[in-house]
Amino acid sequence: MFYKFTSLIFLLLFSNGILKAQNSNAVSSPDNNLTVKFKMSNGKAYYSIFKKNEQVLEASALGLVRADENFSSQLTLLSVSNITNVSDTYTLKNAKRLNNHYQAKKRIFHLKTASGKKLDIIFQVSNDGIAFRYHFPDKDAAVKRILSEQTSYNFFAETKAWLQPMSVAKTGWESTNPSYEEYYKKEINVGEAAPSAAGWVYPALFHYRDNWVLISEAGLDGNYCATRLKQNSPEGNYEIGFPDEREAFTGGNVKPESNLPWFTPWRILTIGSLKTITESTLGTDLAYPQKPNINPADYPLGKASWSWIILKDNSITYDVQKKFIDFAADMKWEYCLIDVDWDTKIGFEKMQQLSDYAKSKNVGLILWYNSAGDWNTVKYTPKNKLTTKANRQKEFAMLQKMGIKGIKVDFFGGDGQSMIKYYLEIFEDAAKYGLSVNCHGATLPRGWQRTYPNLVTMESIKGMEFITFDQNNANEAPYHATTIPFTRNVFDPMDFTPMTLTKIPNINRKTSSVFELALPVIFQSGVQHLAETPEGIASVPDFIKTHLQNFPTSFTDIKFIDGYPGKYVIMARKAGNKWYLAGINSGQQNKIVTIDLSQFGKNKATLITDGDSEFSFKKTDLQLKSTEITIKPFGGFVAVVE
Repeated sequence: MFYKFTSLIFLLLFSNGILKAQNSNAVSSPDNNLTVKFKMSNGKAYYSIFKKNEQVLEASALGLVRADENFSSQLTLLSVSNITNVSDTYTLKNAKRLNNHYQAKKRIFHLKTASGKKLDIIFQVSNDGIAFRYHFPDKDAAVKRILSEQTSYNFFAETKAWLQPMSVAKTGWESTNPSYEEYYKKEINVGEAAPSAAGWVYPALFHYRDNWVLISEAGLDGNYCATRLKQNSPEGNYEIGFPDEREAFTGGNVKPESNLPWFTPWRILTIGSLKTITESTLGTDLAYPQKPNINPADYPLGKASWSWIILKDNSITYDVQKKFIDFAADMKWEYCLIDVDWDTKIGFEKMQQLSDYAKSKNVGLILWYNSAGDWNTVKYTPKNKLTTKANRQKEFAMLQKMGIKGIKVDFFGGDGQSMIKYYLEIFEDAAKYGLSVNCHGATLPRGWQRTYPNLVTMESIKGMEFITFDQNNANEAPYHATTIPFTRNVFDPMDFTPMTLTKIPNINRKTSSVFELALPVIFQSGVQHLAETPEGIASVPDFIKTHLQNFPTSFTDIKFIDGYPGKYVIMARKAGNKWYLAGINSGQQNKIVTIDLSQFGKNKATLITDGDSEFSFKKTDLQLKSTEITIKPFGGFVAVVE
């Protein structure tokens, strides 16, 4: 009787919130399906993650080492905040979804070191993932330096991973690495070492039982370096690593330096099904809000013609670029990109003529620049025009006067804090002169497109140009293209420069023409530079040309339909009252999928599939009902439903 009475009292107290010991170190998502648990053990801080009743991540380390103090051991938990609600609503045209609403539960763990210096660890848990960052709340005007992070992601041994190796600094063509331009290793065992000490890049994808986990970072400003996962992950325990000491702006630092107080970037883990991963906006939800002095309306998104991707250096002439301006105008595309050495091969006077001509055709020009100081040996010009604020402003003022709409800046030198500052200074200064920015040979954007609306896209991928260089890249293309919608392109715009519908010089293309046609739907980029030429478009059916003339400048929503990383992917994106559905198949057998088209429209549907001969297309009108679609080997489909 006494046992029943005390048990009843315990339950009453627990239900009234008086006994909270079991949950005082945990925080769950608004739907209560995702939970992070915090614990202290022997002076060290750890966290673990649970999805419903299944543990997804084992106890993983937290902490940092600052030059003046170790914040990873001999820690004491001072207090734990109450759980608070976090809510944010924002619009973002350069993303998978126009209208975004972020809701999360937040809890802060206040710690101190043995000498009394303070560290806060802030967790925010949303329905699609977990984010955390560090905060040094003390005030100190003296510059502090972080030597390392002890942050880790400790996966179970059965977990599989899709990981892109980080290339070693100062390697590759003209010492241009790292550029996030390696192939993802697909479905490898956790614990497999990266090919070099440079480690693995973000986003990093993992699969454990019923759950997928995508790791990245967001909220990166000039107060920190970009990070990656270290080379070695013993028993599946991945630690955060800092850049190579050579990944710096000329004379600048690599590791993070700042005065106090100081917030680090968010570490983010999107968790759930592949639908959760591909539809999540966590990477922009945790990015810094739009800069108030940069108006997105001043930087229209769109499509661009680009001669260099197929015709290379010899195409950078006045006559060829005039032809590609005409091509963009004929295709109703918004831009034309003029690439390397335009300053010497065309010249400023003739470029002014091209700019005036493009304006008469309602086409904006984007001009290429070499970012380089001393971090690589690339000879292409214009070079060394952007490395100081005075030079940048002089150059940008000239471009603005010429009527140029944007710049493509290439060959950056890594992820050190000083190089991150260089990126952000370019975005800021370009905005002052009405210029959009596209970065190639570059780091992962990490949500910067939300903060800087003039940042329209970044490469950060082994893109189409590599296929034009080497047959081995063409052979890998189907597997690569079906991996990156689940990894690189989940949160950030990606300038893959897709879509060749006809032949590539000296290359045996493995993907079908409709596989290529599907890529501008599946790949998201604020400005989509398309690789096709006027001659190529002249050889395709009129309905394909019309489709590309009417192709949207951006999308407002996304639905993941089906897929598996490296094998196939089927996605739907909305623009206006239309849904664009696209699928690609990297398998050597037909992939048959059934899609209920009635969920996407009420009026009509048109399907484009591969024809029976090479480079051919087939168009079919569909009824708005459950429909079976066959995707050929290395083939694709595009459906437009309204």
